[in-house]
Amino acid sequence: MIIDCPHLIDTHAHLVERRLLPQIGDVLARAREAGIVQVVAIATTAEDSPLVVELASSHPGVFAAVGIHPNDAGEANPTDWDAVVRLAEHSRVVAIGETGLDRHWDRTPFLVQQDYFGRHLDLAYRLDRPVVIHCRECETDILAQLAALRRPVKGILHSFTGDWDQARSFLDLGLHLSFAGMVTFANKALDPLRDAAAKVPLDRLLVETDSPYLTPHPFRGKLNEPARVSLTAARIAELRGISLAEFALATTSNARRLFALLEHDILLSSEAT
Repeated sequence: MIIDCPHLIDTHAHLVERRLLPQIGDVLARAREAGIVQVVAIATTAEDSPLVVELASSHPGVFAAVGIHPNDAGEANPTDWDAVVRLAEHSRVVAIGETGLDRHWDRTPFLVQQDYFGRHLDLAYRLDRPVVIHCRECETDILAQLAALRRPVKGILHSFTGDWDQARSFLDLGLHLSFAGMVTFANKALDPLRDAAAKVPLDRLLVETDSPYLTPHPFRGKLNEPARVSLTAARIAELRGISLAEFALATTSNARRLFALLEHDILLSSEAT
């Protein structure tokens, strides 16, 4: 099932992940057919950062975010950060990340995560680009490191999973909040997340797939891809009591403003290709 809705943007997709990249042409065609007009492809390492830049350079409507994920920072080589910094100024790079902090997994010492998070924040500020923030079981730590900057933060708390009180704290620091497929899951424990999705100011709201992860209902358990962002969008619109068209118009405007995306730089239809 794909919901036909024009002008949605998937603000977070791991398009160079090994399960998606080999079929990228079909993935992007299905996205365009579902009304997805632009996608931000997210890197997690110094190795895949050039791949997302190459992908964005080869496909209209695809843009890149470069960085080193907190769970990968522990394995980064001394030269990896310099490579990310060089790529960050490429014309197809619209954001810095995925960065952030993670206490769920312990592959990277926490002090190393904080160091790399700080590097990404500084680079994003210097280049005036939004930062894409990963947060898993460490909301207090993220808030503390951002508050220590003593300035609003231009960026996205991606795949937000918290409640309304946590959402307000991130909003107060200047961030946009992006929601993924978890809002569609039937689990009652996610009701606080749905409550937050209903309350975030419409001009600070974004939507994403986090492809190939977090596939929305009714495809949960299957491979996720940008075309399915419409399912998440439809659920949030329902929660907010607005039409899907109104939701799409607002979130697309938010994404284009935040990432500085040009309206005409969109995914090509199958007929155009």
